[in-house]
Amino acid sequence: MRPAHGGRAAEPVYRPILACRRGELEALNHLEPAAVPLLAPILEVGSADRSTIDVLRRLPAGLLTAVDTTALPEDPGSDVLRWDVPLVPVVGLAESDRRLAAHGAAARAYGRRALVRLRAGRDRAGPDASTTAVERIWRCTALAPEECDLLVDAADVCCRADVRLAEPRVRRLLGWARRHAWRSVTVAAGAMPPTLARLPTDEPVRLDRWDWQLWQRLGDAGVGYGDYGVGPAVPGTDGGSDDRLPTVRYTADGDWWVYRWSRRGGRGDERFADLCRTLVSAPHWPDTGAAFSWGDHELLRRARRGAGAGSAANWAAWSTSHHLAHVLTARRRPAGDTGWHTRPGPPQRGRPRGGTARRAG
Repeated sequence: MRPAHGGRAAEPVYRPILACRRGELEALNHLEPAAVPLLAPILEVGSADRSTIDVLRRLPAGLLTAVDTTALPEDPGSDVLRWDVPLVPVVGLAESDRRLAAHGAAARAYGRRALVRLRAGRDRAGPDASTTAVERIWRCTALAPEECDLLVDAADVCCRADVRLAEPRVRRLLGWARRHAWRSVTVAAGAMPPTLARLPTDEPVRLDRWDWQLWQRLGDAGVGYGDYGVGPAVPGTDGGSDDRLPTVRYTADGDWWVYRWSRRGGRGDERFADLCRTLVSAPHWPDTGAAFSWGDHELLRRARRGAGAGSAANWAAWSTSHHLAHVLTARRRPAGDTGWHTRPGPPQRGRPRGGTARRAG
């Protein structure tokens, strides 16, 4: 059995919640070595077949990967200790004693660390009931509070009103969390629409990153940052395929720029090249260009017609790669630096009307 997470030089500053799909996993496999110790992805695993376990084994060495197996049936196949993969088990407040014991065994085998996921929208018990729940977790897993990271998951925040409603709820949970000696506390939320099918095509469309705005409002709380990458937080939505149009979700400061291209009159490769040429000439394209992330490198190659259009999984991979790099850059930004440096460029089409609507459908 292999020990986990040896030789990490720093604690992570970013915990993205990602679907355990080809695109997201490919983005993780192309992380820059310097980014690995700063990132602690939480993978929502939908199956425990051999291919999934093999993919987890190929993730970069030293990456502090947590896996949430809530969607799996409670049988021996979902016991992460049997997978023989260094990982951090994700623990829910409503887990059975049997599953908690299995999570505890995995945590003790792989570095004595677990992540407790408190879902702000579902786990609405009062502070005393929440304390009773986490004390049961610690008892059944045989872990101490200091060996557990806490993730406060605010889930979907789709507009300014959602942010205003979520903030006091999250603050109450953080007030409760201070009663206990957690290893770390992180707040995560998601703001990407569950579908993009109703957005305009053939022009970049701006969407607010309400999840980022929520975390900024909580800046005085001193908690870590998490999000849902470029995917939706709404359960049961894919967010990656939509209507199969070439799609890139490009992260900038405080917003996303969604590119969906349906222009006809040429091959699919040419259509995607046109999308990428529009992106790399936009003001939110970084001044370091292809060097910013693996995803940016691949998008620039397509803009120069150096490769084919790829697939929906590729588009998700390149979008996720840029997003991870962007968030890590923002989290490491010195105090007083108010923006990510981009080139000047022409005004973009598709800015939101009124600035508050986010839902695409």
